[in-house]
Amino acid sequence: QAQLVESGGGLVQAGGSLRLSCAGSGRTFSQYAMGWFRQAPGKERDFVAAISWSDGSTYYADSVKGRFTISRDGANMVYLQMNGLKPEDTAIYYCAARGVIVSRTTSWEYWGQGTQVTVSS
Repeated sequence: QAQLVESGGGLVQAGGSLRLSCAGSGRTFSQYAMGWFRQAPGKERDFVAAISWSDGSTYYADSVKGRFTISRDGANMVYLQMNGLKPEDTAIYYCAARGVIVSRTTSWEYWGQGTQVTVSS
């Protein structure tokens, strides 16, 4: 059974950094786009970043552009380096995988269980 498992969340002060990791298992995700979404309390799940499988193109939400970096190591590992964190970045962060192409909607096939990121002011 394919699954995604996130790690690396935690509590950090504003201006600090965190690196999230996502490990896929149960199948190869070599031809899957990989992405990160986040959901704050009482809000919808929003797109954060994604990386394509074909050419490694990356995509970011405007709110994180220039501060977050998504990267991929092989078929089943993806990372999200988060620098310059702000209190408004506080959310549960989810890893996701989608066949073929990136989408900024939540129509992704596989989801992790999420990891909490809390940024204090």
